[in-house]
Amino acid sequence: MFDFIYNIDIWAAIFFILGFTLVIIEMFFPGFGAPGITGIIFLFLGILVTAETLTDVLIMLAIILVVLGIALAIILRSATKGRLSKTLVLSDSLEKESGFEGTEDLSGFLGKKGVALTVLRPAGTAEFDGVKIDVVSEFDFIDKGSKVKIVKVEGRRIVVSKID
Repeated sequence: MFDFIYNIDIWAAIFFILGFTLVIIEMFFPGFGAPGITGIIFLFLGILVTAETLTDVLIMLAIILVVLGIALAIILRSATKGRLSKTLVLSDSLEKESGFEGTEDLSGFLGKKGVALTVLRPAGTAEFDGVKIDVVSEFDFIDKGSKVKIVKVEGRRIVVSKID
């Protein structure tokens, strides 16, 4: 049943060693690039050089899948809990207290008065102290040229209402 083990020559051994090495390198640097494809080609060449029957091919494929599965499990465990996790996983968080902000702070515009540059149905553009800003009307449509006031700032969403 395992007669193919005796048929492994130097070329088959080289193909298998290179194939496993390149596929495992691809596991460390994912992206299905050149190492993974080349490694798979070398593994198939090793099978073609060694196997004599379809049964040999199937057994060798099963062995290769088991070995690569074990290697992947070891790499994933190392990536989550071992030394590899310190290089692959970002442990810093971007917090406001550390000086990081996801969007610029527009809360300084709260309460400012300006002019609608476009019809707000409900979204459009308005100008406040010479700065054009995308805004949303609070309740109704606002005509172009109408006076508006910023009543709410939620991140990048600026809500305005019409001034009578």
